[in-house]
Amino acid sequence: MKVLFVFAHPEKTSFNHSLLDAAVKHLEAQGNEVKVSDLYNMNWKSNVDEEDFLNHEKGSRLKVAEASFIANAGNKLTDDVVEEQEKLKWADTVIFQFPVWWFSMPAILKGWFDRVFACGFAYGVGVHDETHYGDRYGEGTMEGKRAFCMVTTGGSNDHYSKRGINGSIDDILFPINHGMLFYPGFTVLPPVVTYRTDSKREEVYANAEKAVLERMDNLSTVEPINYRKQNFGDYNIPEMTLKEGLEQPGQTHFDIHIKKD
Repeated sequence: MKVLFVFAHPEKTSFNHSLLDAAVKHLEAQGNEVKVSDLYNMNWKSNVDEEDFLNHEKGSRLKVAEASFIANAGNKLTDDVVEEQEKLKWADTVIFQFPVWWFSMPAILKGWFDRVFACGFAYGVGVHDETHYGDRYGEGTMEGKRAFCMVTTGGSNDHYSKRGINGSIDDILFPINHGMLFYPGFTVLPPVVTYRTDSKREEVYANAEKAVLERMDNLSTVEPINYRKQNFGDYNIPEMTLKEGLEQPGQTHFDIHIKKD
């Protein structure tokens, strides 16, 4: 198995970094190939600007999607972006590991998505017509690859429950799981979440490492989130709305995009 970690935490002695080290060692001991994109250690450039597109006329109006598409098609993206794209092509499983900061990912990781998921690479691909609205949400460049989030939070699991003050962790991660991973075609696995990382560190870490290593053992067999695919009959095209009658009683606006058995 070829596994890529995209890792975002600035501290090498952190809870997250310890989990990363344990997971990598475990996978490699089993004979898997592992690569790590440690974004802080790489000093990753997170902001998109005209310097990202080598064939863009400097000083002219920057239309990011258009410039991204032209640069991607012309092999004129910067070397750091191309290197990350090649890692994605190489991997069959991609793990995004980060702490939940302000109900999302660290800015440096969001910047990785902004720059690496170029137009024509991760989006803006496929035929767009009256029956097929591009290769996305279950199709696309990452089709056939698995991905999931491995995250830590300061709050407890009660805080992140469906009735918790923070809202359900599944709802919080929905824009990432569905909008950033499923969109370009990844098969998305449920997240591995560690709660209360700042309290009773040794006990919490031991449980977290156990859960992480169990997931490493089951990367190829764990059941993915059963998101509805866009072009397979569940949505009206080109409106891109779910067809009437497919939702089930009690499903939220996030849940309706998941098929229930």
